[in-house]
Amino acid sequence: MLMNTVVEYLPNALDANSLKGSPAEPLSAFVFKTIVDPFVGKISLYKVMSGKMKKDTDVYNADSSESERIGSVFSLRGKEQIEVSEVEAGDIGATSKLQHFKTGDTISLKSNPVVYDRIDFPKPCYFMAITGKTKDSDEKIGTGLQRLNEEDPTFSIERNIETKELVVGGQGNIQLDVIASKLKNNYKVDVDLNAPKVAYRETIKGRSDVQGKHKKQSGGAGQYGDVHIRFEPSQEEFEFTEEIFGGSVPRNYIPAVEKGLRECLDKGVLAGCKVVNIKATLYDGSYHDVDSNEMAFKIAASLAFKKGMMEAKPILLEPIAKVEINIPDEYLGDIMGDMNKRRGRILGMEQQLDGSQIVKAEAPMAEMYTYAIELKSMTQARGTFEVEFLRYDEMPSNLAEKVIADYKAENEN
Repeated sequence: MLMNTVVEYLPNALDANSLKGSPAEPLSAFVFKTIVDPFVGKISLYKVMSGKMKKDTDVYNADSSESERIGSVFSLRGKEQIEVSEVEAGDIGATSKLQHFKTGDTISLKSNPVVYDRIDFPKPCYFMAITGKTKDSDEKIGTGLQRLNEEDPTFSIERNIETKELVVGGQGNIQLDVIASKLKNNYKVDVDLNAPKVAYRETIKGRSDVQGKHKKQSGGAGQYGDVHIRFEPSQEEFEFTEEIFGGSVPRNYIPAVEKGLRECLDKGVLAGCKVVNIKATLYDGSYHDVDSNEMAFKIAASLAFKKGMMEAKPILLEPIAKVEINIPDEYLGDIMGDMNKRRGRILGMEQQLDGSQIVKAEAPMAEMYTYAIELKSMTQARGTFEVEFLRYDEMPSNLAEKVIADYKAENEN
């Protein structure tokens, strides 16, 4: 295996001169590693592909169209930085505090821009929610993760707007544990890693016809708003129409009704999830000459929304992922059996030239967050996979009931 790897990836000695640019050519260098030290700052390591890297050279990033000046140029020997006057083509050098270059970028001259092929990093396939052990640590976590991400672009950071969680994705649990320990040692912030919440959605399967009435009398001006709204499924995320005749709801209050409904979409009636694929038709109502105002009609619309959702057969939707698993042929049966247990659906298989198999499947996202660990265990670490969001599907009622019960218990506490 070692000799095959040498043959496949390392340059042939006879070709070495043709692969290396000449020191007389214009400067170009490839940034292959970034080190972020809390004390020294950012250090970029690069291989000079052509020309010479010298101090005070104005360099250019053709990808981002950014220019900056090279500070000191040095070689690294362990943690020791040895300052040098120049780094020639074929050699490896380092520079600190480069603002506009990250791992995979090409350093060149504005007069002769060059872009080398970027490093093809594996996509994250193991996800965990990261939270600070103290309430005031969010900013430290964000800063620390951004800096660590410059060092290691193989992990991702994403703030899930729906679940309000910061989710970190990597290649496995060991990588995420190392990130957590670096946050503690380098940035003095303690974190917990937990299974991320699933961003479920809510919609309706039936139709309903409801009244939402808000009436409040408390000395002086009161509040009065009354709406009749039909709710039904829609292909669009949210549709609002009105069929008001005879001024039962004055025109100037109709936008307030729509706004009241839209504000309810972020929190459904089953488990507080985002509501999608719903149509609301305002067709009747009543108002009061003195007590009616926009706020009263917004509140009336929100009352109608809650009642209308409950009466229109509300259901939970769960995110479904597209999954591609690459495995040696002998593990095919185990993988297919395991995917069925995860409520997955096998779509097909493709035999590869090296004898491995690519299994194509769809599976609920909730079942895939920790799949990297289980796949490693089932295939003696010889299996790999990629996962990406595909669509939302209706969730089985027995599982939906558990999600709803957990949500209610959490909110009671």
